[in-house]
Amino acid sequence: MQQQWTVRCQARHTCRHPSLLPPLLFADLLTGQGLRAVDGVHLVLVHRNRGATCRGTLQRFLDSSPGGGPGLTVTVVDNGSDVEELALLRKDLPVGVEVIETGANLGFGPGANVGLQRWLDSGSEICLVAPHDARPAIGTVETLVAQLRTHPEAGLACADVGDGQVPRVQSWLGPIGEPAPVVDDSDHADGCRWETADYPHGTLMALRRDCVAQIGLFDERYFAYCEEADLGIRAREAGWTVGLVRGALVENPESNTDAAVIDYLMVRNTLLLLRVHFGVANMAFRIGVVVAEHGVGWWRPAVRGPYHSGRARFRAVLDAVTSSFGPPPDIA
Repeated sequence: MQQQWTVRCQARHTCRHPSLLPPLLFADLLTGQGLRAVDGVHLVLVHRNRGATCRGTLQRFLDSSPGGGPGLTVTVVDNGSDVEELALLRKDLPVGVEVIETGANLGFGPGANVGLQRWLDSGSEICLVAPHDARPAIGTVETLVAQLRTHPEAGLACADVGDGQVPRVQSWLGPIGEPAPVVDDSDHADGCRWETADYPHGTLMALRRDCVAQIGLFDERYFAYCEEADLGIRAREAGWTVGLVRGALVENPESNTDAAVIDYLMVRNTLLLLRVHFGVANMAFRIGVVVAEHGVGWWRPAVRGPYHSGRARFRAVLDAVTSSFGPPPDIA
């Protein structure tokens, strides 16, 4: 059967699957590694202008390590939020939760790097990274950490965003989604299984210290979107594997970024990824795809993607060709 491919370059996805994992998984976690699996793990949340939402996300992670043991060490990196939103974030903050204010919107990757550097300065083996609106289901955090620990060959891992896809990087198109293989889950009573991927979803990823120490942090040229694909490529080139824990669900239903900005970043950063890892010819081919997509979208608007913006795409191609990266420009 011919495979259907979906072009993708979006680090944070929306999962519309149920918010609870199978009861068997939760029971197994309670009696096995379970709620102690997160002991000694560092968590980095990247926040901007969603104080109440970030507090809800924080509580979901803290609930994964109630009582006993050191639990999670938490660093919240605030990317230049408004005073009111920062106050909401800090109000009655649990003891031990650190908030680092960058004073500006650095972007997801650069903001995460601030927290990751704090983690690297500690003695923790594993770090979780997520945006401020990540919503892990019950048992997801523990399962993700436990799975990474049982796969010492893996440097990066991620939760399941519920799209039925495996993150891949295609040398001519960039990050894509490949339909997940259909397997017999009878040997997975907890409903979760490890799948090898090309890169981790940015909605909730886990990083191993030895891997990051070898390959470095996020490439800050990306600002947001595709930085996790770049990290995955670098990890695999260094001999590490990347895994997705199918069934360990997470969602992030919010988005406060303008659609044109998202389109700009996705196009520009895909071109950067292709040029860096596969060559100028691959980037040029992808530019041709962008032009073709825009032409078809102009002729048949109904087939346009949800973030399609002709102006944003033109600027994205121009900036990629001229190596203008970092924060997005004003696309009005």
